[in-house]
Amino acid sequence: MAEPHTAHDAHDDYVHGSQEISEQESTFRLFMGLAKWGSLLTAAVVAFLTIWFMPNGSFIGGAIAFVVIMVAGWFLLKKPKTAAH
Repeated sequence: MAEPHTAHDAHDDYVHGSQEISEQESTFRLFMGLAKWGSLLTAAVVAFLTIWFMPNGSFIGGAIAFVVIMVAGWFLLKKPKTAAH
């Protein structure tokens, strides 16, 4: 049976909140950005292909839908400007 750890063990030197997390923050921001913009691109491509290949569909109609979705998504998903303090 394992022995219980005491508060004075050598591996208990970690203090909650003291670890550097800048790499995790930048990785999270990168992932969220790729997920956000990748989802927008996927939705626009699916709309384009659906409108182009539906019965009586057209390439021009699909292209217009693609552009409209991309422009609207860019305005809705871009970061708001932060106020400088």
